[in-house]
Amino acid sequence: MRGIETAYDDYEGRGAPVVLLHGFPFNRSMWREQAASLAPRHRVVTPDLRGHGETTVTDEPATMEEMADDLAALLDELGIERAVVAGLSMGGYVALAFCRKYPERVSGLVLADTRATPDNEDGKRTREETARRALEEGMGPIADAMMPKLLAPATLERSPRTVARVREMILGTEPRGAASALRGMALRRDQTDLLPRLQAPALVLVGSEDSLTPPSDAEAMHNLIPDSRLVVLDGAAHVSNLERAEEFNLAVREFLDGLGVLEY
Repeated sequence: MRGIETAYDDYEGRGAPVVLLHGFPFNRSMWREQAASLAPRHRVVTPDLRGHGETTVTDEPATMEEMADDLAALLDELGIERAVVAGLSMGGYVALAFCRKYPERVSGLVLADTRATPDNEDGKRTREETARRALEEGMGPIADAMMPKLLAPATLERSPRTVARVREMILGTEPRGAASALRGMALRRDQTDLLPRLQAPALVLVGSEDSLTPPSDAEAMHNLIPDSRLVVLDGAAHVSNLERAEEFNLAVREFLDGLGVLEY
């Protein structure tokens, strides 16, 4: 599809489709608990985004629009016309790009630990520096730098399995794929103007200790989206779906039940 091979899992439940888009620099395995929770009542699709996991790596910047087009092509291949689109962090950027390009294909939106605003100049410089470091030194230093920002202190201290899982995903990402995504994120547009025009209901989730995309970013999105609900997950940082999986899953299930789209 579109010159690349997209890896994905398709949990073919009977209910309306839900697509889960992972963050950077992770892969579709981050959604394992969510897929298990949702699949009994929904068809759940978890792709590896361009340059991540088992999906083709490209050298040019992997823009959020490019990844949105990848998702549209995947949905076409699977025969899915409309879906609830959920994204965490970078996955949220892709979800918003998808909403802008394909609004008629979105029946609901979940934005987790993400933001609508673009990088400032300092942020763009940091992404380029990180991209070059990944290419020159590999993903080890990237993992070392990111771990304290991704997980809450309590998780780092008391949840070695979660720590190991997150670190393994980072180390498993191809440096070229990471660099491509970093440069693509630096190019992303400001989606703030899109939020008041979203027609699909939205759930905004954020960890109370998320320093990368803090609760203030989530509140700003919630305040602009006409039909939205905000849930703050106490004690979680940036990877809230892993740190507070039970609470995260409950919030998403309740949101989906409220949409009234259990069959397709």
